[in-house]
Formats: sequence, structure tokens, C-alpha cells
Amino acid sequence: MNRFYIFIIISFLSIHAWSQTETEPDERERDNETEAAAYGTETDSIATAVPELPWPTGAQTEIDRLLEGSMFETSQVGLMVYDLTADSIIYRHNEKQMLRPASTMKVVTAVAALDRLGGSYQFRTSLYYTGKINNNTLTGDIYCVGGFDPLFNSDDMKAFVESIRQMSVDTIRGRIVADKSMKDSDRLGEGWCWDDKNPTLSPLLISRKDIFTERFIEELREAGVTVEAFNTEGKLPDGAFAVCTRFHTIDQILMRMMKDSDNLFAESMFYQIAAACGSRPAKATHARTAIRNVIRKSGLTPSVYKIADGSGLSLYNYVSAELEVALLRYAYKNAEIFNHLYHSMPVAGEDGTLRNRMRGSAADGNVHAKTGTLTGIRSLAGYCTAANGHMLCFAIINQGVMHGNNGKTFQDKVCISLCRP
Repeated sequence: MNRFYIFIIISFLSIHAWSQTETEPDERERDNETEAAAYGTETDSIATAVPELPWPTGAQTEIDRLLEGSMFETSQVGLMVYDLTADSIIYRHNEKQMLRPASTMKVVTAVAALDRLGGSYQFRTSLYYTGKINNNTLTGDIYCVGGFDPLFNSDDMKAFVESIRQMSVDTIRGRIVADKSMKDSDRLGEGWCWDDKNPTLSPLLISRKDIFTERFIEELREAGVTVEAFNTEGKLPDGAFAVCTRFHTIDQILMRMMKDSDNLFAESMFYQIAAACGSRPAKATHARTAIRNVIRKSGLTPSVYKIADGSGLSLYNYVSAELEVALLRYAYKNAEIFNHLYHSMPVAGEDGTLRNRMRGSAADGNVHAKTGTLTGIRSLAGYCTAANGHMLCFAIINQGVMHGNNGKTFQDKVCISLCRP
């Protein structure tokens, strides 16, 4: 070969090798940085080093390098990515490890609820009466029957009051009875911390508070109805007359439950699952049985996992990235579940708990996923579309993460690597 061409080739290879080395962080410098700063430097370097590789090799290589971050010297992660279009695993790492899911537990609850209840299910609160109406006076009892609707609000209460007025009743002599028999008397979930801001697990709420009959009496009086009655608790008897029913759809509950990660809404959903089993009062054990059935239908063994509540507040929940991916796959295969679930999830860079994450990246507006946050835990599970048009589902559970932003940054980098060309 001509010496001139040999010289040119050697020079090109030398320049290429030097440029590749420059993109890698200096290990000695990185050791002297804080965990957060080192982690950021490492992931930033990967962003310029990998995209030239074809899909999915580029994403797999980038995730490999992300897992070399110093944060994993003191923490662990379970991770799994599945290509739903190609029906194949893209990536897995500690995917079978039992970890606390935090609020990605809501994905488990949502899939089980849609599977058990269906997309047309309604959360209902109803008003009944017994006795007789003479001369505009109801001599008897009014029953407020709770169906654990967390969206029941002032407008709904006004509708209840107006329904009494439309019966030409201006005086009530008897009792105002709160029927809370839909669920058991437990007001806290198993494994909840006493010092958290825990939701009240009552099936009869007004604006999230357990003051339903007191508020009802107050608003009746404000509307000009004389109430010569006292409030108490009891169960609706046979033969009572229906007055009014207010309801909210499962989609309305799902939106708040998933977008805003509302724990009360998730627990309400959990107990709707329990009530659908047919037992009264509904108990957490009934919901767990139904969830185990869905896990079995997804192809995994239910006894391996620990299901404590519906929201992820409990420290007793133990699931895996593999389980969350299996349920996301199960949902994807069932349009009746997927269409409701997908649209209820936060969207990266746009809304919910992901509104400020992944902005300006390939994941912006692409990733639909549920977040999870507890002390030492950051999790993310959902869907995204790869550059080749394939739909993916993924689950990432970081545990033992004392710097929460590191867990979120890791998850964002994984998602971006999955979405970009």
C-alpha cells in the first residue's frame, strides 16, 4: 500500500481514538465528586457516546453504563423493559428482586380494578328514606349510603338537599343515618406509618372528610328545611325508598389516582375491588384475593408477592419490576383495560407528577408512567414509544436511594435512552 495512504489511515484512527477518550469521564476526578455530581457527569457523557448504535443496542448499552453509576454502590434497582410490539424482552436487571414499589403500587391496583370492575364502573353515593310524608313533614329516617366515592363534593351534597326539597318536605322528624356498611371499620391501611398524612378510609365522605351526616344536616337547615332529627350510623333496611344517587366514573377516579398520585382515590379503588367480590363489609383481604387472581392471569405466581394496600403507602408491599411489567403487558393485551389505564397516567413534561421531568428530550410527551416516592424509594412504571414505532413497557424500582433526585435522574435517563433514535 502507498505510504501516503497508510499515514492518512493511521492519523484518522489516532484522532478518532482521542475523541472517544475525551467523551469518557476521568475516573479519578469522578471519585472526588459527591454522589449526585458524579452521577450527573457520568450520565451526561453517555448521552453523547451511544446514540450512533442501532436500536435496541444503543439503549441497552446506555442502560449498562447508567448501572455503573456510583449510586449503586449503596443502593439497588430492579429494572425491566419489554417490547410489546415485538413481544420480547429488551432489558432486565434484578427484575425478580422483591422491592417496595411506593406509588407504582397504583399500577397494580388500577389494572386489577379495570379487570374486575370494567371501564364503565361507577362510584355511587345514594339517599333513601323510610316512613311517611304528610303535610310536608317526613316522619321517618333518611339514609345516606356510602359507596366510597372520594369525589363526592359540595355540588353533590346540594343535589341531595334539593332532592329532599323536591319531595315537598320542609320538616324532618326522625334520624339521619350514615350507612357505612360497604367496608369494614378499619380507618388505616396495613403497614401505614402513624406519622404520615394518611387518608381516612371511610366509605361515606364529603370533600375527603368523614363528616357526611353533620354536613347534610347543616345544608338542609341552610336550605330552609327544619331538621328535628339526630345523626347516627346504621344499615339501610329493606323496603326503603330511593331519593337520589350521585356517581362518578371510574375514569374520573383513575385520573386523580394516577395523575396526582392521590392515595385516598387509590384506596377507594382498592375497596371497590374488594366489594366486587360480593362480601359485606368489604375488607382488604378481599381486594388482595382479586389482585392475586389478576397476577395469576398475567402469568406469574401470586404467592411470591406481598400485597398490603392499594396506594403504596404501606411498608409491607413487596413486588418486583417483573411483576409490574407483567401487569402492564396484561393491560396492553386487553383494550378495555389499556385504553383507560394509558390515558390516566402522567405524561412526561406535560402533566401530573411527571410535568417537570424529561422536558425537551425524546421522552417529552412520549412517556406515560406512574411515579412512586417514599423515603429511600423512587419508582417509575409505564409505557413509551421507541423511535422505531414500537410500544414498550417498563418498570424501574430504585431502593435505598438517600438522594432522591439521583433515582429520578437515573429513571429519566433510562426513559430518554428508550425513546430517542
